[in-house]
Amino acid sequence: MAFARGTFDINRAPHPMAIEAEGSRLARFSLDKQYHGDLEAIAIGEMLAAGSSEPTSAAYVAVEEVKGTLHGLQGTFNLQHAGTMTRGVGTLSVTVVPDSGTDQLRGLTGTLAIIVDGKQHAYEFEYSLPASH
Repeated sequence: MAFARGTFDINRAPHPMAIEAEGSRLARFSLDKQYHGDLEAIAIGEMLAAGSSEPTSAAYVAVEEVKGTLHGLQGTFNLQHAGTMTRGVGTLSVTVVPDSGTDQLRGLTGTLAIIVDGKQHAYEFEYSLPASH
């Protein structure tokens, strides 16, 4: 396994849900990211979030397409997010979508951890590529 670390900037923009319901706790956002560090890339994505009656409990799912270089190897890949917050305690899974890597990132697999410190976002990406790279 290889490791990539760095920071990222994110812009989230709210968008209307395809179907609106009064009192709904669902929300939809577009994502625009810039990764810095071992992963130098831009990413676009979509996120769906669900709130609850408990203010510190919620969930989200997202998919993003990442385009750039990973330790100097160029290509694109997709990430799938699934996060849950239960009364302030969170769990998060961010994984590379199988067979989504292109060009020099073909065959990429891995998981990405997101670290939030105040307003600063960082990532730790544990990944592997086929031996031909």
